Amino acid sequence: MSTKLFVGNLPYTMTSEDLKETFGPFGPVVSAKVITDRETGRSRGFGFVELQTPDACQRAVRELNGADLGGRAATVRVAEDRPPGGGGGGRGMGGGGDRGPRAPRW
Repeated sequence: MSTKLFVGNLPYTMTSEDLKETFGPFGPVVSAKVITDRETGRSRGFGFVELQTPDACQRAVRELNGADLGGRAATVRVAEDRPPGGGGGGRGMGGGGDRGPRAPRW
């Protein structure tokens, strides 16, 4: 089992330090990071926590998934590895969507 957790539905006021303190009782926290918007610097409402042992991760998932964190029901689960190759993005050619009926070509 991985030792990295995804934590979603966080209050937008939560900091990385707050996240670290929340997970500290389950075992040594290797890292805790609330993901922020590049442009505004505001929280995006989710983050990642890495605990030292798989047992600590299992306990954290069991006890914190659905728990109230700052007025919101947190989502806590084992983080999935990203597939290699990056994300794509959709900033180039293609992808027009439905533009309605086309005029016939005579």
